[in-house]
Amino acid sequence: MIDALALMILGTGALVALSGAMLGTFLVLRGQAMAGDAISHAIVLGIVLAWLVTGARAGPLAVGGAALAGMLAVLAAQALAQSRLMAQDAATGLVFPAMFALGVLLINLNARNLHLDVDSVLLGEIGFVWLDTMTLGGVDLPVAAVTLALAGLANAAFLLLFWKELKLGAFDPALAAAQGFRPGLLGQALLALTAITAVAAFDAVGVVLFLAFLIVPAVTGRLVAASAAGMLAVALVSGVVAVALGYGAAMAWDVSIGGAMALATGLGLLLALAASPRAGLVAAVIRNRAVQREARIVALLAHLHAHEGTEAEAVECTREALVQHLGWPAAVARAVVLDGLDRGIVTQCDGVLRLSEAGRALARADAGRNNRLSAGVGRGGA
Repeated sequence: MIDALALMILGTGALVALSGAMLGTFLVLRGQAMAGDAISHAIVLGIVLAWLVTGARAGPLAVGGAALAGMLAVLAAQALAQSRLMAQDAATGLVFPAMFALGVLLINLNARNLHLDVDSVLLGEIGFVWLDTMTLGGVDLPVAAVTLALAGLANAAFLLLFWKELKLGAFDPALAAAQGFRPGLLGQALLALTAITAVAAFDAVGVVLFLAFLIVPAVTGRLVAASAAGMLAVALVSGVVAVALGYGAAMAWDVSIGGAMALATGLGLLLALAASPRAGLVAAVIRNRAVQREARIVALLAHLHAHEGTEAEAVECTREALVQHLGWPAAVARAVVLDGLDRGIVTQCDGVLRLSEAGRALARADAGRNNRLSAGVGRGGA
């Protein structure tokens, strides 16, 4: 039976996964996954600067400072890229480590006596969220969970209000701009919400582990689903399942709860890479085998058609000739012949293979297509 503390931890983790998946889906679709990385690292500098200026370690001032720092990181990287001094990826790789390093340095210099230490910045501590609670409706809830719930509601409202515009902006920004949807402005709003959500998840999972919940479930959804809605659904489910699996693994092996949850997001990704019907390795192997099978059938038809009615037909139109002259292994030659017999495009009599009427028609069609392609290449070369 799950106790109250475990429910607080699991609930907080689920809220991290849900709020991150909603934004991560469109960050991945827009090709801005690295922008999420930049924001999550840059908010450290924003939180520290907000504390140095105002003394606030939480609340609107800290959130505002962190969000501004995140947006500044993205805008600075874009400005460097637009200056043509460096590529977009190089600009991003320059700006966000610099801002993150400055934030860590300021923590070491000015915040040694606070809870802002480097470990908590990087990884958070979701296992201790129950130490800081507030009472709502007579129920004690972690402050981190309440903050994440508010961020998640804001993210959900944003998706509901601008779902069509976000989809069109992700797949065809030019068309979205032509229809007056202002994809650039929506992109900035998406990044601002990402910064706010990263701040909300800061105490629970830190800046590094938040990336796992922001990006990995969304990539899993991209591999599995063919639509934005399907991708979002897979990302939401994948993230929540990872939280449950990670918590169970952390309890069993006495390891970091947040680390185990973040690592568990990779299990869904590995499963999608292996078994996705759209982009999985198994599906790719099946497709490649089907292509090879068809290519060998075409080669068989061409071989039989070339020797049909010739003096060498009795020798060339045999399974042994396929092995000797086409270089096929005996098992492959046998499988291709059986496939041709099953399709009714090849017949066999006393070991000699012949084309059926259907097979002859296919062979002629393939020969004609090859001739047209050859003629087109010849004209192009001329």
